[in-house]
Amino acid sequence: MSMHGSRSGSRLAGAAGVLAAGLLLAACGGGSSSGGAGGSGSPPGSTQAAQEDGGGGQTVQTGDTEYGDVLVDANGMTLYVFAADSKGTSNCTGSCLQYWPVAEASGTVSHSADVTAELSTITRDDGTTQLTVDGWPAYTYAADSGPGEATGQGTNLSGGLWWVISPSGSKITTTDGDDTGGDTGGGYGGY
Repeated sequence: MSMHGSRSGSRLAGAAGVLAAGLLLAACGGGSSSGGAGGSGSPPGSTQAAQEDGGGGQTVQTGDTEYGDVLVDANGMTLYVFAADSKGTSNCTGSCLQYWPVAEASGTVSHSADVTAELSTITRDDGTTQLTVDGWPAYTYAADSGPGEATGQGTNLSGGLWWVISPSGSKITTTDGDDTGGDTGGGYGGY
């Protein structure tokens, strides 16, 4: 019994360490990426995405994680939904956004062929345009160090639970990483 608690504590401590390292790297990183350096041009662990439109839109694609195929942004970063949100309304503000950055989008939102979720945008109170998946605001997680990471899955942070999103737009509530947790709960029921 105490082993479960220590495993959970270790996971939280590990996530905190990764988050701290990620924030440090982000602060020191500065500059911009021109992309296109080597490889196939597609982030590891993701399917080939549709090209971003010239208007600066967001491209959503699928990526492989320990929870199966999930929605990812144009950089291959896992997208999440927040249980405390409602369709069309984000409740993640202030310090929440330091850990759960908004999946920003402008212009047309495009997607790879294997994404069947309805993609759109909302305008937040601060004027930021945020990607929505089946109406629910989407976020990335600052502690995810790169494509294929889903360390925020099932965490209870910033006032609610966080879930990765299936290509059909349903939250995935599996937290054991067995790669068999498909869509559960009939979409966003229970939020």
